[in-house]
Amino acid sequence: MRVNIGISEESRQAIAGQLAKLLADTYTLYLKTHNFHWNVTGPQFNTLHLMTEEQYTELALAVDQIAERIRALGLPAPGSYAEFSKLATVEEAKGGESADEMIRQLVIGQETVVRTARAAVTAADEASDEPTLDLLTQRMQVHEKTAWMLRSMLED
Repeated sequence: MRVNIGISEESRQAIAGQLAKLLADTYTLYLKTHNFHWNVTGPQFNTLHLMTEEQYTELALAVDQIAERIRALGLPAPGSYAEFSKLATVEEAKGGESADEMIRQLVIGQETVVRTARAAVTAADEASDEPTLDLLTQRMQVHEKTAWMLRSMLED
C-alpha cells in the first residue's frame, strides 16, 4: 500500500537515507559501548561499568526508535552488520584500550552521532517532517550531554 503521510516519496527517501546513517552510527556506538562495559579494568572499573551499562541500554532503545521512524516513512531499515559497516562513521573498538582511552573513544563516538543527527535535520526540515525533527533533537540532546559527562571524566 502506498504511503500517504504528506511527505513526498523523494523526501521520504532522503530522510530515511539520513536516518539509516544515524541508525548505523548509533548501533556501532551501542556495540562499542557494550564492548567497553564488558572489558573495562582498573580503578575506574565500577564507575565505567555502571555508566556504560546505562549508555548501552539507552542506545538499544534509540536504535529501535530510529529504525521504526524509517519504517513509518515507508522504507526498509538497515539491519545487518554489513549494511551498518557501509553506513557508519563511528569507528569500532580495536581492543585492549585503557579505561581513559575507552572514555576518549566514547566521547568521539557520541560527538560523531551528534554530527550525523545534525546532518539529517536539513532533509527533515525541508519536508516539514516534525516527528523526525523531534527524534533528531532528542538524539542530539542525549549525545551532547553524554559526551560532556564523559569529557568531564578526563579533565583534571
